[in-house]
Amino acid sequence: MRQGESAGSRARSLFDRMSERQSAKKPATPAGADADDPFAALPDAILQHILSFLPAQPAVRTCVLARRWRRLWEGAPGLRITAANAPEPPCAPDDLVSSGELREFVDHLLLLRGGAPLDSCEFMFDVRADADVPHVNLWIRHVIRCQLRRLELSITRENDVRGLRFHVDNLPLVSRHLRRLELYDTESNDSFLDFSGCPGLEELEINNGGFIRAKRISSKSVKWLSVIDCSFNDRFRTRIDVPSLISLQLDDPWDRTPVLGSMPLLVAASVRLDTGCVMSLDWCDTSDSGDCDDENCPGCYGLEGDYRTANGTNKNRSVLLNGLSEASSLVLTDDSKAQKFIFKRDVKWCPIFRKLKTLVLNDYWCVPPDFRELACLLEHSPVLEKLTIQMFSKGPEHEVQINGSYSPMEGSAAISENLKIVEVKCEVVDKGVLKVLDFLQTLNIDFNFEDEEEVLAKDGPTTAINCIKKWKGLSLL
Repeated sequence: MRQGESAGSRARSLFDRMSERQSAKKPATPAGADADDPFAALPDAILQHILSFLPAQPAVRTCVLARRWRRLWEGAPGLRITAANAPEPPCAPDDLVSSGELREFVDHLLLLRGGAPLDSCEFMFDVRADADVPHVNLWIRHVIRCQLRRLELSITRENDVRGLRFHVDNLPLVSRHLRRLELYDTESNDSFLDFSGCPGLEELEINNGGFIRAKRISSKSVKWLSVIDCSFNDRFRTRIDVPSLISLQLDDPWDRTPVLGSMPLLVAASVRLDTGCVMSLDWCDTSDSGDCDDENCPGCYGLEGDYRTANGTNKNRSVLLNGLSEASSLVLTDDSKAQKFIFKRDVKWCPIFRKLKTLVLNDYWCVPPDFRELACLLEHSPVLEKLTIQMFSKGPEHEVQINGSYSPMEGSAAISENLKIVEVKCEVVDKGVLKVLDFLQTLNIDFNFEDEEEVLAKDGPTTAINCIKKWKGLSLL
């Protein structure tokens, strides 16, 4: 201790030095930030992340705010190439800017960004001239080379009188960085749909896509696949080969239903067939299983890729069910009014669903008097735990739910002894529903109607309860 220095002065000196050291550790104001800039305390990376949520035009306009902002937009990890005031998709055609209006801006934008890495890029606009198509494809190829992880193509051709979709060039997509790809309103061919050049691609979503020239959609890495409202070829079945798939949604395919390849890792799948006979070729007036014996029938015969024996006899293979056989959860529905035969044809070669625990079906599967398709699925699902049947009801939009349970002590060897929950959902309890209940009872599935007056209150209780009381004492089969 220095002579004459008090304890208090030593303490003050100590805190002063600590304060100086703490001040020295405070982050410096980013270079170029004005003193009155409200964002001065935020690092560039945070501001660039925020800019990623803006359409590209207003993001670029931030360059006039201050010296610090002049080139911030160039390093933003996300690009949204669309109208400056574009709404979130889906949006009306009138809200979309044309590629012609964007052309000069996007050319300069990509030139100034160079090869700066991108996490995400969205293209959302309308192509109104054929000459713009190759130009837009060059934009797509450019951003792919920027270590892009997520790409969304929502490119329409709304004003094209020929009804064309935007046609992605028929070149392979090559990127070891791409993880998610979303395609809306696009037409794709075989080369583009071969994703072997994208070994990291895990999520693929295709909505209102066109595959009329594509024979195959393939990827060894995709784990989540969604194909919604897409058109396929009318002369052959497009094959979907995604052996690493965990989750599948196939909703309302047009023309020919695609063939599903082997998916040994599949956990959950939902397949809904909904197009009428106008949009589907998988239907026949005289056969519900695709074997009407009329060689001139466009629905049952003459399809390239269907298996034929040596003598020319048509021996149709499974289209959907074989590929779905490893799933533990399945939703299988056909809401079309046309006599489509894909599911019923597949039942003739029904695989064993060795892992299936949860199954959701609709009334398509419940055809009296023998309920052949429903019975077949139950017989081929040895570990099934929960069965839900939606009778003339779409998903949760039902008025009545009737719960049943399986009696394993008296059980039928034809169905799973693990079946614990059986639900029948409907909008109205009619004879069709009661026939389903009656069939399920033959498999020793019992239904509890002790609270039927409360359960059926929404559905005209008098008629419904009378039907159930009649069903209790009579066999409708």
